[in-house]
Amino acid sequence: MTEPTLHYVACDDAQGGHRMAYWQWGDERSAHVVVCVHGLTRQGRDFDALAQAIVARAGGQVRVVCPDVVGRGRSDWLRDPAFYQVPVYAADMMALVAQLHREQAIDVLDYIGTSMGGLIGFVLAGHKDLPLARPIRRFVVNDVGPTIEPAALQRIGAYVGQAGQFPSVQAASDAMWSLSTTFGPHTPQQWLALSQHMVVPASQRTADGAAKVETDAADDGPWVLHYDPAIGVALRAMTPEAAAQGGTIMWGLYNAIEARTLLTRGAVSDLLSRETALAMTQRGPRATLVEFDGVGHAPTFVAPGQIAAVTDFLFD
Repeated sequence: MTEPTLHYVACDDAQGGHRMAYWQWGDERSAHVVVCVHGLTRQGRDFDALAQAIVARAGGQVRVVCPDVVGRGRSDWLRDPAFYQVPVYAADMMALVAQLHREQAIDVLDYIGTSMGGLIGFVLAGHKDLPLARPIRRFVVNDVGPTIEPAALQRIGAYVGQAGQFPSVQAASDAMWSLSTTFGPHTPQQWLALSQHMVVPASQRTADGAAKVETDAADDGPWVLHYDPAIGVALRAMTPEAAAQGGTIMWGLYNAIEARTLLTRGAVSDLLSRETALAMTQRGPRATLVEFDGVGHAPTFVAPGQIAAVTDFLFD
């Protein structure tokens, strides 16, 4: 299976609801589900290489589900940007898991979350009152912790939502690389593969911002970023006091996690400090820490060693 299938789930919100898109790999009848959730400005196709590796490792007997968090990719944009926050994203993931369970009963539920996706995972794995179909069995937290370094938030906030147009997918890829060198070494082919799903032709936007068709590098430009520029509104409005309060809440959730947990970190990450990472190995689920040399925020799970760390954890 070289391409995923596209699906949608209806999600509630205070403005009348929205649709979240998700990409599915593997066997739709499998009772083993692995949910992979991306970072702030990314989208579900980030996990293409990892998803294919998970399916291969499982002999095809797994469903790997990679949502486009609302406001990104093929998902709708929210009418009120103030709601681009973790509680809404977590509620959407609950709706997704419920739909997957209705389609085929889930016996094993694993979760992989990069950056923002990891914070969403803290809610799903650490909040004991949520009616998940199954408790999360294994949890991969990729380069994020309950405490987030303020300098990284400032760095990300400086570019999130900066709209622009690009004459080609390659030009967009080059521009994104200038902001993403912290992801670590990638070949030009690897980076282009990650980048091609990050843009859509400007002509293929619907009124609410969602892309009408799958990105095709052969389509005419100009090309625009796949996400709602307003996703950065809540981030830039965050005060130091609110960030500290959020950290306290996230530590409480993390401490309650019972899933076996793997923490992956870019060894030079500016978002997840080594101090916080080490604390995560001593608190809550006592995560196993794996660090990747020469990588900052955040590992992309494209390099073979990064993929192996995850698949070994899921299937050992």
